[in-house]
Amino acid sequence: MSDFITSDGMRLHYTDSGAGQPLLCLAGLTRNGLDFSFLAPHVGDLRLITLDSRGRGASDYDPDFMNYNVLRETRDVIELLDHLGLDKVCVLGTSRGGLLAMALAASHPERLTGVILNDIGPVVGAQGIARIMDYVGKPPKAKTLDAAAADMQAAMEAEFPGVPLEVWRKQAEYQYRPTEGRLELRYDPNLHKALLEQAATEATPDMWMFFKALRDLPLGVLRGANSDILSHETLEEMRRRHPGLIAAEVPDRGHVPFLDEPQSLSLIRQILDSAK
Repeated sequence: MSDFITSDGMRLHYTDSGAGQPLLCLAGLTRNGLDFSFLAPHVGDLRLITLDSRGRGASDYDPDFMNYNVLRETRDVIELLDHLGLDKVCVLGTSRGGLLAMALAASHPERLTGVILNDIGPVVGAQGIARIMDYVGKPPKAKTLDAAAADMQAAMEAEFPGVPLEVWRKQAEYQYRPTEGRLELRYDPNLHKALLEQAATEATPDMWMFFKALRDLPLGVLRGANSDILSHETLEEMRRRHPGLIAAEVPDRGHVPFLDEPQSLSLIRQILDSAK
């Protein structure tokens, strides 16, 4: 099922497979629920729920780009859970979605049964931040999805060796929308302005404080072996602060694993079993 909720005046798009143990999937900064299409065929027994955060995918773009922040987006997640009548849910958060999961643990721990973080922690690597700031808000140079896929494969080969072109073709479709001989971003370009202004005003919350709120929950962390976002050092500090944390490194993946890898699927199942 594909539908919309209204949160703070914004129409937000979500999908809900409608049966089984619920797993709420929250996508990365510029991504949307389509990113979990690689995972979906492997979890047909689950109630898979995805949300396009405001300004992403099929959700409304917010006229006030400063609302593209972790705390506002966390409240949108709570609105979705209330709309679906879900008292508790396990959350799978990819990158920015993982930050939302940590914020949910800090603000609404009673709504969570467990958390899976996909290549994200309380500290984001400086190299990764620089890479993100370089591309956010910029449309691709490619004019077709096929060309975009080829560009992705060439650019990402070092971090994702051996990933076939057809996979990048799917990823291009999830990230870009063809229109009138060009490709449009599937997110509001004003996300770039939001990042710049929030950095200038130091509006980013202390994510270690939010991470601490996960201490009583089943927690799994996936790390792409070639990630520039989640470092070995940060993951080890996360282990130290959460002794029950289960981690898996996904070989031949950077930021972020597609979630259809054997290591990803195994860890997801482990946490879901603990979260029942």
